[in-house]
Amino acid sequence: MSPLRVERLVRAVETVEGAGFPIRRPFPTAELPTVDPFLMLDHVGPVDWPPGAALGAPDHPHRGFETISYVLEGEKVHRDSRGGHGVLGPGDVQWMTAGAGIVHSEMPSERFRARGGVAHGFQIWVNLPSALKLCEPRYQDVPRDRIPAAATADGLVEVKVIAGEALGQSAVIDTHTPVTFLHFRLRPGGHVVQPIPAGDNACLYVLRGEALAGDPSTPVPEGYLTLFERAAREREPGTVVIESGEAGGECLLLAGTPLDEPIARMGPFVMNRPEEIHQAIADYQAGRMGRIPARSAAVAARSTAPESSSTTP
Repeated sequence: MSPLRVERLVRAVETVEGAGFPIRRPFPTAELPTVDPFLMLDHVGPVDWPPGAALGAPDHPHRGFETISYVLEGEKVHRDSRGGHGVLGPGDVQWMTAGAGIVHSEMPSERFRARGGVAHGFQIWVNLPSALKLCEPRYQDVPRDRIPAAATADGLVEVKVIAGEALGQSAVIDTHTPVTFLHFRLRPGGHVVQPIPAGDNACLYVLRGEALAGDPSTPVPEGYLTLFERAAREREPGTVVIESGEAGGECLLLAGTPLDEPIARMGPFVMNRPEEIHQAIADYQAGRMGRIPARSAAVAARSTAPESSSTTP
């Protein structure tokens, strides 16, 4: 397996999402529309909210893809039109397959909003192939203590295996589209070589500090995304070489099998043809994706409970 070279660096665009919370977005942008099969990478925060000010993403629909919520700091409550709800805290992951359509919200918990604090995490969208665009919605809520972790022999690189495999560990999350999602923490002097399946697109986003990526080594500053050459050019598996910057750093490695299908997207809907987008809008407006039910006392209790990860399907 030969090391993959860096094709280019992309700086994340700073903007706002949801009700107005700040994000850094390396894609989709005018410069980089997608990294097939990934549709979006949003780095949420970090932002230090004063008491009573924290914002989230109120009720909104999705169809045709999967969303990944990865919380690093803070606490948020998920609710949806199928009656599901859960509280995500630091290190927790929710992998939601929107499929045929669902309405959901992700808002700060009442406890977090009341006391304030740092909110930090990621929202990532993964496309679904045309045959699964209208599949049954599903959830995989994985608390931090169930996410496999590993480290290099010298302990200078640690990884959380959210999807795929790394350093002898395999993820517990099942994915419709074959993808890799790894969170690396690198101490000074750290070095790791991660295999990439043949044909996969791969990218590396640095969320803190600096990393050196590829062969030859390319410095990647905080807030930048690195695109690697596609392993399919060799028709053999490749590797991504990652080294720590001088002061260490953290990065996300994403890789996946490209779908190579046409993409029609409008806001929260991602399909293959424009007419499918029109149908999605009509279905949402007609209430066929459901509505989030009135908030119950049980849900309110869960959003203030000591445990930070729970789900009711």
